[in-house]
Amino acid sequence: MGRGKIEIKRIENATNRQVTYSKRRNGIFKKAQELTVLCDAKVSLIMFSSTGKFHEFISPNISTKAFFDLYQKTTGTDLWISHYEKMQENYRRLKEINKKLRREIRQRMGGDLDDLNIKELQALEAKMDSSLVAIRDRKYHVIKTQTDTHKKKVRNLEERHANLVFDLTKLDQQDGIVESEGYYNEAANGASNLHALRLYQIHHPNLVLHHGGRFGSNDLRLA
Repeated sequence: MGRGKIEIKRIENATNRQVTYSKRRNGIFKKAQELTVLCDAKVSLIMFSSTGKFHEFISPNISTKAFFDLYQKTTGTDLWISHYEKMQENYRRLKEINKKLRREIRQRMGGDLDDLNIKELQALEAKMDSSLVAIRDRKYHVIKTQTDTHKKKVRNLEERHANLVFDLTKLDQQDGIVESEGYYNEAANGASNLHALRLYQIHHPNLVLHHGGRFGSNDLRLA
């Protein structure tokens, strides 16, 4: 008993439709492969499912490009003419834009002005004024940013210096700079103790002490 005929119409159930597509697609690809091997034929199959998925089979004895070249040669059809014309049109448009931009650059540099009328010259002048304002605004912004950054660095260095001086003063007080009365005599320049001398040395590192740490009016000289 033979199989009953199946009415060829769209399968409404999406799941059944996808299953049928997969089975029959594989069957067609198998037949195309058999045809390629048995008959040395050149076969190309391109499929798109209802969901937009792409499937392709091409005989291993030919590439896709060679297949379409053979198709064009056999049928006398140019598949790429419309695409080529669009590319040419796009190329001409870009070439014209490039030409205008190069001309505008030359005009902004003071050249190629002979063919401009008074309105075009006024428009070019307005464009250059607008560009100059934008350049100045950017320049002042960069200067302000660099100045603010420099001021922050200076403030940080001043704070570090003040902290170092404070720590040194505190350390000198803890160590007992003045250990015995009369050990250090007052200097002729009005310095009252070794602490003042150390602070002076911080700002004048090239000065040295003589006479075992005692100092007088002639005890400081350049190193």
